[in-house]
Amino acid sequence: MKVSGFTFVRNAIKYDYPIVESISSILPLCDELIVCVGNSEDSTLDLIKSLENEKIKIIHSVWDDSLRKGGVVLAKETDKSFDAINEDSDWAFYIQGDEVVHEKYLDEIYTSMNKYKDFPKVEGLLFKYSHFYGSYKYIGDSRKWYRNEIRIIRNDKQIRSFRDAQGFRKNGQLMKVKPINAQIYHYGWVKNPFNQNEKQKNFHKLWHPDEVVKKMVKEADNFDYSNIDSLKLFTESHPAVMKDRISRLDWDFEFDISIKRYDLKNRILCFIEKYTGKRLFEYKNYRII
Repeated sequence: MKVSGFTFVRNAIKYDYPIVESISSILPLCDELIVCVGNSEDSTLDLIKSLENEKIKIIHSVWDDSLRKGGVVLAKETDKSFDAINEDSDWAFYIQGDEVVHEKYLDEIYTSMNKYKDFPKVEGLLFKYSHFYGSYKYIGDSRKWYRNEIRIIRNDKQIRSFRDAQGFRKNGQLMKVKPINAQIYHYGWVKNPFNQNEKQKNFHKLWHPDEVVKKMVKEADNFDYSNIDSLKLFTESHPAVMKDRISRLDWDFEFDISIKRYDLKNRILCFIEKYTGKRLFEYKNYRII
């Protein structure tokens, strides 16, 4: 079984993306790992080169900054990296620049890829998600956070990144997937408040024109993490590759986890989910088989 990893990145230093940790976390499972490095305003390319691993293959890209609707440029950059993987790979492991895999899941992920390798009906593998917010000790637990997404796909170029690169489709159709007992740790909402505010300004430009972005993101030095509906404490361990980054945390964020800022509709839906385990009306960009 041969596995290719793939990702894309731009301005990783400027916006403080844990791209090194992302790459390092899946590298043990990969025979090669394609990193599509976009035209950056910082030393992102040098950062990726500094990893000095023969599995890592860098391709260069110039983002089409005129694409400012629906985050479609993110999907295009994802497809560029996917298209560059070795044609004889069985599986392609996608990781975004703010996602990390805990080492405790590596054996399970490898076993799952091997288990379904010769079952072509299984087009992808579905991961659970933990979304960290504000600091490394809180996780978003409201309905606003997606719970699952595809991160391993077959090496089939009929598969394309969907919309803003959150997931994938095959020939425009929902992909048939198997869920596996592994999680993606998403750290996109854990940054110094200044870096987070700058990232939000840039990120929204991938969806909206400047005048809309100004209304959506406040002209402030720091991002206000307190404006969140619900969080819970994270009581487990972080991936080993995150140890150094976590030790450099240079801001404070505390949140009263008893606070639940839900409207009536979401209070009812969250109550049902809590006592039944079912999330009604959940968006699913895949079909479990």
